[in-house]
Amino acid sequence: MKVAIVHDWLVAPGGAEKVLEQIIECFPDADIFSLVDFLEDRRPLGGKPVTTSFIQRLPLARKRYRAYLPLMPLAVEQFDLSSYDLIITSSYAVAKGVLVGPDQTHVSYVHSPMRYAWDLQHQYLREANLLSGPKSWAARVMLHYLRSWDAHSANGVDRLIANSQFVARRVMKTYRRDAVVIPPPVDVTEFELRTDKEDFYLTASRMVPYKRIDLIVEAFNATPHRKLVVIGDGPQMASIRAKAGPNVSILGYQPFDVLKDYLQRARAFVFAAEEDFGIVPLEAQACGTPVIAFGKGGALETVVPVGEAHPTGVFFAQQTVVSMLDAIDRFERLGVYITPTACRANAERFSAAVFRRAFMAEVTRTISAEGLRERTETVARGEHDLATLATQELGWSGDATPNGGWGH
Repeated sequence: MKVAIVHDWLVAPGGAEKVLEQIIECFPDADIFSLVDFLEDRRPLGGKPVTTSFIQRLPLARKRYRAYLPLMPLAVEQFDLSSYDLIITSSYAVAKGVLVGPDQTHVSYVHSPMRYAWDLQHQYLREANLLSGPKSWAARVMLHYLRSWDAHSANGVDRLIANSQFVARRVMKTYRRDAVVIPPPVDVTEFELRTDKEDFYLTASRMVPYKRIDLIVEAFNATPHRKLVVIGDGPQMASIRAKAGPNVSILGYQPFDVLKDYLQRARAFVFAAEEDFGIVPLEAQACGTPVIAFGKGGALETVVPVGEAHPTGVFFAQQTVVSMLDAIDRFERLGVYITPTACRANAERFSAAVFRRAFMAEVTRTISAEGLRERTETVARGEHDLATLATQELGWSGDATPNGGWGH
């Protein structure tokens, strides 16, 4: 079987690239395709070469590749995959829109439908300051086009896989299709359990608006007796650093070993985003560290709240300072019921080995189902041809009675 794996873009390592890495582990002989490839760390690709689109050669593509979003549907359709038996797409933008034929099997792992084109369009327009004017209407027209193309492109997928129940519901709203849920892999082997914790809280994320790092900093500013460490960088770095009080340490970007050290030592990990899944809270739990999370989105599937068996954290109901502080207070009262071993055991449910087994099983089921469908259609065609031959050669009528009746 000849296999192609298509990923949206390869620019920086992240959660989607961790999924891609494990898919390549499942199919080490597959060929890799991506709209652009500027990835410096080649480990997720296993050293394999990547076939890129024409966007790779456009001006400023390395830094401004997102500006070519209107061209991406066209670009992904130019990949010639006609010689492949199995196509696997790792899609959070346009990868699932590759062109496939009736004899090919297409499995798409959907990290999320294009959020900025669907349910989060108005939020993205606000954050980009595109609420009015000619640029706003140009963006709205482009997003309308992308929605139409995105919905239509789902018709070429034989099996949709979502990374969480939350995304599966979004897939149903967007494409009117059921999706099998396979959570993304967490490499728990990279994180060691540590049972002795220190007296500080931790958050780690790219500093973009929806991550709500500003909210976390505001909450700890309001309680100066609590210490907060913030790891990460991004467009909001300057404003968050300016907002931070003396009890908040902004460390910026840190290498993996430093991040892991803080994850292991933190009293709890604070997570304020509404994520499709969210891998870092599980990495914290792999270190035996509880999580205080916004109770919406993927966190509901990865954190076990106090009150249930083997809890690993607490939730806050609203993205407000008051709601978050209430959750921190509850954690400090009830955290004795959360054990590092329970956190670690919960994280192990999402290990890379578990992901690979589930993913391979689903691909195998899809190929088998497609094969059965093709065999059924072949038999049906054969029966139709036989009936046609009988009509022509024996003079059978439409009611299967030759020459007007069996008695003649």
